[in-house]
Amino acid sequence: MERTRNHRNTAHDRRAARRRPGRPGPSARRALRREAPSTVGLLVDPGDFAAMRDYRTFTFDDHTEYLRQVEGLLRTLTAHGTHTTVALFDPGDYAEYCAGSGLDPDRYESRSRYTAEIAATGATVAYTGQPIDALIPLLVSRAVRRATWEYATMLLAGLGDCADCGQDVGRAAFDRASHLLSRLLETAGPGTHHLVCSTPAQDEQLLALLHTTGDAGGGNHTDPSEGAEFATVLAVGVALGTEGGVVLRTTAPGAPDRVHGWRLIRGSLVPLTAGEVFDAYCTDADTGEPVAPEPDVEYRAGFDLGADQPEAHH
Repeated sequence: MERTRNHRNTAHDRRAARRRPGRPGPSARRALRREAPSTVGLLVDPGDFAAMRDYRTFTFDDHTEYLRQVEGLLRTLTAHGTHTTVALFDPGDYAEYCAGSGLDPDRYESRSRYTAEIAATGATVAYTGQPIDALIPLLVSRAVRRATWEYATMLLAGLGDCADCGQDVGRAAFDRASHLLSRLLETAGPGTHHLVCSTPAQDEQLLALLHTTGDAGGGNHTDPSEGAEFATVLAVGVALGTEGGVVLRTTAPGAPDRVHGWRLIRGSLVPLTAGEVFDAYCTDADTGEPVAPEPDVEYRAGFDLGADQPEAHH
């Protein structure tokens, strides 16, 4: 009897020990797992998918089926309450990463480490239940935007200091571009604004997009990262003295969309006339042929941004 009692007491003590603070059980670990975010690397392009098939441990052989399986994984993670982001997986960049880190690219662990790396430094999109066909364009657009911003930043950083005054030319151009953007948004007024900045830089045309909302009090609600990307591309045109341009399209309830335009000349945004805005919007950029104007859209002159534009740095 005593032996049985002691055996029961010992079993009770073991169960109690498992319940004591500091000894979390499986349920506690599951709770922590729900709070740990996940990142999924996605091969959006069939060519990139084909390149990964050279690795023995990459077992997929059909891109469409691969995308279907990824979508299923994303839905499962979301169903378990896991916050998930999707990152663009680039096989060429992955091979360079493995070579530089001394990793075997034909291992699951290497792909996992690379995915974690690009989640911290590359383009990602939060998964909110959108279909994979809608997710891929978002991810590609985000990657293009980031690549453009990185290239524009590199250009500005490489300009160095002014030989006359010692001022950082890239920093001065970015400050001026930020001021121009701020004045443009302040003057745009209420509504939903879609801005496009185009500026030539060396051998390519840089393009930046910005979505923002203006309220009746003159305030603007802008994503800081999008604003910085837009200002950086505009700054390249300011610094290099190239003739870029900015187009603003405003949507407001109960009114036609309004389109305004400016030409970037010597570091200043000079308003286009209504006719110039119409020609820019209603001409095919590739063929030069006229394009029918959109219904319920008014093409207006760019408005004056005021005389307080700072002097461009020469």
